[in-house]
Amino acid sequence: MKVLVKGALLLAASAMMVSSVYAKGMELESMKANTVNAFDVNDAVWAKVKSLVVVLDQTPYKPDGFKGITKTTATLKSVYDDKNMYLYMQYDDPTMSDARFPWEKQADGSWKKLVNKDQTGHENNFYEDKAAVYFDINAKGFAKKGCAIACHITKDGMNNGFADTSAGRKYTRKAGETIDMWHWKGVRTGMPFKLTHDQYVDDIADPAKDKNWGRHGDEKLGGGYKDNGAKGATAPEFMNPNGEFMNGFVLDATKVPFVDTFKAGDRVPGIVVSKMSGSAADIETNHEYKDGKWTLVFKRALVTEHPKSKVQDVQFSDLKKPYYFGVSVFDNTQINHMYHDGSIKLLFK
Repeated sequence: MKVLVKGALLLAASAMMVSSVYAKGMELESMKANTVNAFDVNDAVWAKVKSLVVVLDQTPYKPDGFKGITKTTATLKSVYDDKNMYLYMQYDDPTMSDARFPWEKQADGSWKKLVNKDQTGHENNFYEDKAAVYFDINAKGFAKKGCAIACHITKDGMNNGFADTSAGRKYTRKAGETIDMWHWKGVRTGMPFKLTHDQYVDDIADPAKDKNWGRHGDEKLGGGYKDNGAKGATAPEFMNPNGEFMNGFVLDATKVPFVDTFKAGDRVPGIVVSKMSGSAADIETNHEYKDGKWTLVFKRALVTEHPKSKVQDVQFSDLKKPYYFGVSVFDNTQINHMYHDGSIKLLFK
């Protein structure tokens, strides 16, 4: 039977269909340091701490016509202080992608939202660069299998007893088990606001309870993103002042009504964004794209204080114990990501 990956967003080793184990040597030491400027991707502290090089050479499937990369190498580093943990991540990506379903003016004067989805119904041409980090909270088996512990494959059109057109869904195996998901979205949260969308995976395996099954965003008190134009629209609804493309987003705070003064081939962003607040915005993330590399620095409180933090966030409250995580990156693609087998052990030193 041919199985297609379709539907739920699969991140950070979610498509590890074979059993993988934590490999000895996949350890990252987080060093206590002077972190005054550690949020700066070029701060001197990052040249002084140990690094872990991780090869990301696994992908969940082979999209039709995919022109992006399918292998890269990530360099990880970490420091911490009395309040925050910083995770540095640099990886090779030859193209900086910020055209997420943009509107483009056609030769006949009409507007078209650019979409070119593959055999799975997902985008690999007009999309943003992304990265993801998964931290185990209490999912049994994560240390050995990584995020594969929460990946459930659709068989014969069924998933957990429900009719399902996707090849795989994300949910933990038992009630009360949770995985913390840090999802950096270049156009929607990263470049406009220096944020990562803080999310989590729980045990919901019933699409009637949540259309995304076990994958959810942390509690959001405001902000977010929405399409620039209602479903079925034939042109954008808003644009940035002076019609600027702005790395593929329209800022909600400064948006103006769309006025067509554009020429054929010009583009207007397909997404309107505003800064999130609440637990969903726990993770500040600085970024730099230079010389074919993305460099990210994630900053998060060691212990978060929102009412639902115990369920939604990993808590670095015991610096004597290891914390297991995995990473993946997306080159201009909606779900097809590059990842590593197994998990990485984070140790605070």
